[in-house]
Amino acid sequence: MRISYNWLKNFIDIDKTPEELSLILTDIGLEVESLEVEQSIPGGLAGLVVGEVITCEQHPNADKLKVTTVNVGQPELLHIVCGAPNVRQGLKVIVAQVGTTCHPTTGEPFKITKSKIRGEVSEGMLCGEDEIGLGTSHAGIVELDPQAEIGSLVKSYYNMEDDYCYEIGLTPNRADAASHLGVARDLAAYFRKQTHPIDVSAFKETSTAGTAVVVESPVDAPRYSGINIKNIKVGESPDWLRNRLAAIGVRSINNIVDVTNYILHDLGQPLHAFDADKIAGNKVVVRKAKAGEPFVTLDGVERTLSDEDLVIADAEKPMCIAGVFGGANSGVTAETTSIFLESAYFNPVSVRKTAKRHSLKTDSSFRFERGTNPDITVEALKKAALLIAEVSGGEVSSSIVDHYPEAIQPFEFPVSYAYVQRVIGKDIPAETIKDIILALGIEVKNETAAGFDVLVPPYKVDVTREIDVVEEVLRIYGYNNIELKTQIKASLNTSEKPDREVILNQVADMLIGNGYREILSNSLTKDDYLENPDTAVKILNPLSSDLDVMRQNLLFSALVAVGYNQKRKNGDLRLFEYGRSYNLENEQYVERQLFGITLAGKKDREQWNNQDRSVNFYDIKAVVDALIARLKVEGIRVEEYAGTYFDYGLSYKKGEKVLVSFGAVSKKNLAKADVDGPVFFAQLDWDLLIKVIKKNKITYKEVSKFPAVRRDLALLLDDAITFDQLRLIATRTEKKLLKDVQIFDVYKGDKLPEGKKSYALSFILQDEEKTLTDKQIDSIIQKLIINFEKEVGANVR
Repeated sequence: MRISYNWLKNFIDIDKTPEELSLILTDIGLEVESLEVEQSIPGGLAGLVVGEVITCEQHPNADKLKVTTVNVGQPELLHIVCGAPNVRQGLKVIVAQVGTTCHPTTGEPFKITKSKIRGEVSEGMLCGEDEIGLGTSHAGIVELDPQAEIGSLVKSYYNMEDDYCYEIGLTPNRADAASHLGVARDLAAYFRKQTHPIDVSAFKETSTAGTAVVVESPVDAPRYSGINIKNIKVGESPDWLRNRLAAIGVRSINNIVDVTNYILHDLGQPLHAFDADKIAGNKVVVRKAKAGEPFVTLDGVERTLSDEDLVIADAEKPMCIAGVFGGANSGVTAETTSIFLESAYFNPVSVRKTAKRHSLKTDSSFRFERGTNPDITVEALKKAALLIAEVSGGEVSSSIVDHYPEAIQPFEFPVSYAYVQRVIGKDIPAETIKDIILALGIEVKNETAAGFDVLVPPYKVDVTREIDVVEEVLRIYGYNNIELKTQIKASLNTSEKPDREVILNQVADMLIGNGYREILSNSLTKDDYLENPDTAVKILNPLSSDLDVMRQNLLFSALVAVGYNQKRKNGDLRLFEYGRSYNLENEQYVERQLFGITLAGKKDREQWNNQDRSVNFYDIKAVVDALIARLKVEGIRVEEYAGTYFDYGLSYKKGEKVLVSFGAVSKKNLAKADVDGPVFFAQLDWDLLIKVIKKNKITYKEVSKFPAVRRDLALLLDDAITFDQLRLIATRTEKKLLKDVQIFDVYKGDKLPEGKKSYALSFILQDEEKTLTDKQIDSIIQKLIINFEKEVGANVR
């Protein structure tokens, strides 16, 4: 939003420089994003002075040139060579002295230098209007009034004043400041002074009836005012009006439209002028549009209206989309001689929905959808009528129509001095708090020593609660005036539990760094994907049969993504998802946060020096183990997976609860999702994971100087025996020297007895104080073999 420094002076006396005012505006919540100098003509006639031609003689070496001496109010006369046909003795002229930069109407700026023209010294230039941007005439130099003061600035002679324009980053809640009056109100509160009253004393109303007004939808148009003006002459606006609008970046259209734009930016009240002769039946109807009703807007586009749109219509057709955009066939043209001028307060929600529905954003809709001032519609009409009379010769031809059946009441609520002081954090005197509130135009009643009730005017749409008043007081009092206290009361969270968002980011970063991509899936799914129909959360009115239940796991969300990619020749996938599952347990809806990891296709991208292989169980196990290690989860118990997700897999348990299950997705589930296998999937219970993670404590340990030793054993085992059982036996057998136990091969086949399997285990042994001897190593391995045979019936192969 652009605000003019000079325009603000219409509402408030300002003794601050534009730069100083810029800082003040920012301090009170109207952040100034830029401050620019605005000039009605380029260069602003800077450096040009009034001079008088004292002598004028023929140039000795040129027939069309004159040699003059010019008085510019300095002790010495200037010698200037001039070729203008109208130069003569005694003429008051515009002088550009040496060093002055001139800005011509066309072409680039140029600087005046001392020079010789045909042998005669020239110490400046006598200016024509095209040479300094005043106009386009090149017939001769500008002839000033004989009474012009010698040596005075030409800028002052033409009453030209530089303006300064503020670009204010207006926040959406500050609709009350979307005008020069609104900004001036805030400045008045800051300076503790009053704004100048809106002077409409010259307005003379007639009792003649004008265009009839019928408001059929008072909910959407709580106040609707209008007036008729006749005998107007549509044409170009005067310089002052065009310059005012140009300063804030508004293009001049014609004098009538320019006045409505002026009032919009002046008072914040949008107006609309209808050609009165085009209003069928001389009747304005404020109504809802008919569904499918066509309407051509000012931009020439035909739009189909909704029955939720409010329109301003005549007896036959819509003329305007209320508060948003005018019509192509009812606006002011060069032939217009009489108008009906509208000033209204429209329901902000209605305007916002209509503007969004038709993708229209205008200066009017910007203000109406945020909330305008319902109490200023008539005053705005009067000021506009006076301006239209001034710039177009028009005269008021009717009384003001004002439909306002139910006045919009101010916001009323109590305010406590103690509450204001506590929230702000400073003991601001009660009198200062009251003064600021009154200066903001807020009324005070029922005052006591503890506080008072406030009546907030309807245009301050963001001040509806006590906390809003605190914000108003603070921004006017000044954030910079609130000192930081040396002691700040604060509570620090000493909980050992980690932040789940931090943990999620750590895991996501680890996976993304290893080539995984995150997916986001719909929580709605189809009942074919249910794990347990008895606990399903069903949708009462589903959009389709494919979206009729809430998902119970992340598996099928992942499979759907895999199938979608496979059908598009993108089958090599590494995916992860963070999402919720939904179940009905004991007649209660239960949501759980889950984390899924998916692998499918080739392990690595195909290259000449890479072995071409598909992902397998050990790839999904590796990523799960890396995640567990990254989060430093300890005390994990491993079991074979027992469920419907996988053909084979493992479950990692913490206590009796499953922390993560992973494995090869069953062929039955692959078929349900129409996926070509194999697919490997892991699902973590994120809520449980967060509970079991300990606060990371970094410990340091010197690297052992002595070598580690590896020994392998191949064991024939019953199918029911798990690796976790073997690992526990091994760690109990040798607690000090056994550093790690891993399984590196599993075999099941016809070469083994029925019900048997073969595990190949590796054992890492190390003494951190000395090198192990063969005798020590053999002794440990022998103890392991004995305990495996004794506890699980293992046979060494």
